[in-house]
Amino acid sequence: MDTNIPLIPQRADPYIHKHTDGYYYFTASVPSYEGIELRRAKTLDALADAETTMVWHKPDTGPYSDLIWAPEIHFNQGAWYVYFAAAPSREIKDDLFQHRMYAIKCDDDNPLTGSWEFCGKVDTGIDTFCLDATTFTHNDVLYYLWAQKGPGIRGNSNLYIAPMKTPTEIEGEPVMLTKPELEWETRGFWVNEGPAVIKHGGKIFVTYSGSATDENYCMGLIYADDNADLLNPSSWTKVQEPVFATDESVKMFGPGHNSFTQTPDGKDVLVYHCRQYTEIEGDPLWNPDRHTFVKHVKWDDNGMPVFGKPGQP
Repeated sequence: MDTNIPLIPQRADPYIHKHTDGYYYFTASVPSYEGIELRRAKTLDALADAETTMVWHKPDTGPYSDLIWAPEIHFNQGAWYVYFAAAPSREIKDDLFQHRMYAIKCDDDNPLTGSWEFCGKVDTGIDTFCLDATTFTHNDVLYYLWAQKGPGIRGNSNLYIAPMKTPTEIEGEPVMLTKPELEWETRGFWVNEGPAVIKHGGKIFVTYSGSATDENYCMGLIYADDNADLLNPSSWTKVQEPVFATDESVKMFGPGHNSFTQTPDGKDVLVYHCRQYTEIEGDPLWNPDRHTFVKHVKWDDNGMPVFGKPGQP
């Protein structure tokens, strides 16, 4: 596993799912933002050269016809789902894009060759900018975890959680777990986004990304005991410093929007995107050079994750 060169170039917001069939499934934002691309391989390294399949393409018009962002592939309750965000246009209103969250579903064993059904919007009950949904199951409950603009709360997005009635419907009111409030979460933009879940040593950890998506982008962490009420904000502790950030010495800038997977022998792996330069010409939104990197997660004596530095083992 090389840590200082991209596993997959020009793929931002990477997500890797290790499935029971022995394959690793990969998806990410493609630079054109036009659809959902999947690939699979028997090893993490083999994902680099795996054939890609565009399993869903955006329509030409309508509420989900532009800027397809941050897809994640999950296997929930016997079927494949990809959760993603999409906008009706590139228009910015009230300083924000107009993304909402959607899902597609596949009942076939192989999601690269199977038939995908568009499930519609995943409605949180809050009609504001939202994106970066992930799901996880804990104590037989399926949870939805995402980023959304909070009414009356400064900034682009906060992190929310809710249980799910079905893999495409939440149940109950969203609960806010964290909002951008610390200096390193509010550089350029006030952002908490891109949540990812990892369990270890009796705790549930949620990483997330903060600040603008340039060299200021970095990862934060909240965590709760795995026997706690995950829908109670007081169950969660917020680490006050970033846990993974730019390292100019190795030219790794703005690491974030991560996910987690495991090696075949069960070692935890951090999957994240990062740029290798800061001089971006034009609109950073259309800069394709956020690359997918992977590295091992280490754990300290207190059971806390140690991510180290980007590009380093």
